[in-house]
Amino acid sequence: MERQTIDAAVAQIRRRSAFRPEIALVLGSGLGPLADQVEGEAIPFADIPNFPVSTAPGHEGRLILGRLFGRDCAVMQGRVHLYEGYTPQEVVFPVRVMQALGAETLVLTNAAGGMNPEYRVGDLVVIEDHLSLPVAAGLDPLRGPNDPELGPRFVSMNHAYDPGLVALAERLGGLKRGVYAHVAGPSFEPPALIRMLRAGGCDLVGMSTVPEVIAARHLGMRVLAISAVTNIAVDRVDDPHVTSEAEVWETARAIRPRFLALMEALIPALPRANR
Repeated sequence: MERQTIDAAVAQIRRRSAFRPEIALVLGSGLGPLADQVEGEAIPFADIPNFPVSTAPGHEGRLILGRLFGRDCAVMQGRVHLYEGYTPQEVVFPVRVMQALGAETLVLTNAAGGMNPEYRVGDLVVIEDHLSLPVAAGLDPLRGPNDPELGPRFVSMNHAYDPGLVALAERLGGLKRGVYAHVAGPSFEPPALIRMLRAGGCDLVGMSTVPEVIAARHLGMRVLAISAVTNIAVDRVDDPHVTSEAEVWETARAIRPRFLALMEALIPALPRANR
């Protein structure tokens, strides 16, 4: 059944554009303006059969097929999250569609809270591993019947984030490396949870990305993920700071020039697909 829903989405997209991307790019909270650099066809999520529609603020909900910094890309201007009420399988459906369109490399971006004391608001961090509380609790996008045409029943998460791509982003952007903690949201994390996640070796915390990584690895895609640190996570109940959506958007706007410069260097440098 999933194969049929993917095929239906691809067929509708093909009616609008015959473009075949080699890179899939997901733009997270506040990072969507990069899509303005794409030269190509923009398709609202709502126009694609079975495609989940973004309801989160700052997620435009468009799939753009075209050239970005000299490479053939499928760009999601916004994404969907578990906290919007979608199932894990619905959250990762766009990744499956972009792979079916031809993409072999997936680049994910997000806004995240910084837990590592060395991080500062405005830092860009390349993810090298993750810890997901929703997945550990059973919300794995691969749960249920497996279609062997899409990927294997059991998928290793060792090197889920391609080491070569991690090193490339680190070198080109001077980025820090970090471990990303995935929570369901939408409530921001209480101090006790931040302390637990930090004790578990996590540097960042956010509400996205990991389900998409799992689906991409199931499909055999190479994965790179980059977090923008938009706030410092509060780890004490006596801390007077109250995390807010407004500060996330403010920082995301401020970080855009650096993020754009990183993508302008990174996208052309990504390895070419074997076609």
